[in-house]
Amino acid sequence: MTLRTTLLKLGAAASGLTASVSAFAADTLDKGDTAWMLVATVLVLFMTIPGIALFYAGMARKKNILGTIAQDFAICGVVTILWFVIGYSLAFSEGNSFIGGLSFLGMQGIGVNTLQGSIPQLLFAVFQMTFAVLTACLITGSWAGRVKFSAMLAFMVIWSLLVYAPICHWVWASDGFFFKLGALDYAGGTVVHINAGIAGLVGALMLGKRKGYGVTPMQPANLTIAVVGAAVLWVGWMGFNGGSGLAADGRAAMAIVVSQIAAAGGLVAWMAAEWAYRGKPSLLGMISGAIAGLVGITPGSGFVEPLPALAIGIAAGLVCFWSVTILKRKLGYDDALDGWGVHGVGGIVGALLTGVFATARVTGTDLPPVMTQVGIQALSVIATLVYGGLMSGVILYVIDKVMGLRVSADDEQIGLDLALHGERIE
Repeated sequence: MTLRTTLLKLGAAASGLTASVSAFAADTLDKGDTAWMLVATVLVLFMTIPGIALFYAGMARKKNILGTIAQDFAICGVVTILWFVIGYSLAFSEGNSFIGGLSFLGMQGIGVNTLQGSIPQLLFAVFQMTFAVLTACLITGSWAGRVKFSAMLAFMVIWSLLVYAPICHWVWASDGFFFKLGALDYAGGTVVHINAGIAGLVGALMLGKRKGYGVTPMQPANLTIAVVGAAVLWVGWMGFNGGSGLAADGRAAMAIVVSQIAAAGGLVAWMAAEWAYRGKPSLLGMISGAIAGLVGITPGSGFVEPLPALAIGIAAGLVCFWSVTILKRKLGYDDALDGWGVHGVGGIVGALLTGVFATARVTGTDLPPVMTQVGIQALSVIATLVYGGLMSGVILYVIDKVMGLRVSADDEQIGLDLALHGERIE
């Protein structure tokens, strides 16, 4: 979801942010770009409902399947409204290096014929909305089975405005700090995955472990549902990464190619590691590896070539396997559905390796020396972890004092489906 191509037209001059500059020399509608972005937008929304909803629900316990899906559907509704009322303005209107202003409040001044480069600005806004929705939904995986529905919604509203919008502005707005510095994040390594991952980890630590965690087996309730969700995510990711250049061009094709290669690399790497470590390759491990590979390639999907993409996918698959299988067990935290272990860790791997493998052959402009770019990437990662982690902790602390974060022991035992929603799967 990089703004780099479109915002170059608006006068941004960050190094390494290129591609198809001539296509945006004037505000002229391109029907091909518009058609592709309509498809890409639908694909990314499809990643959330039903994609992430089914992926997480299938990995949850049976008594929490409906509650898990309810969280994602509620977030989709709430964050959508919030985005068009104020979130889009805070993220993308002209402001300062930290946050945008209020010039797009309520989408004012944006009409049916208002353009953002070669596509309607309304289409750009809804494409960005799908990322805001998906990022919030990713967080819930770390908190599965124990968070109050009301507290979760309150967090998502506040977090979307105070954390997501500013970090989005830093990286993708032309006056954002990391945009001007030249940080490379084509489709959301920092903005989406690291941001969601650290919020999920902080929340998991503050909520505490699920009742019986480490003692009672907590295997996926329905692996078939999880596989369907993972497949939807895999396919939808082509719009996620492929649409992030905002154009139907060669760079979009490259982004899709490297995304597929990295997903395959992550799958095979996780499968091989699990086969060696446990003696059997699991289907859950295969889909987890594919998602890890996709997370890893996300920040670099518009900057790298196929062979480096394979390296990134393999690295993400191996490091995320270690994080989920060994590190989590050793440190003892309950990242229930591995939001941090896959999205946070995979996002860090991808962001740093983007600095290593980004090439002018894809970006179209010269890049700084590798170690300089890696340093910029590392700074953006650290800033996201520190700001996102601290702010998430403060928001959760306040909510806990006001209304409580965690369901009661009885409700947790009964399950979120029945206790919070009055429904259950027989």
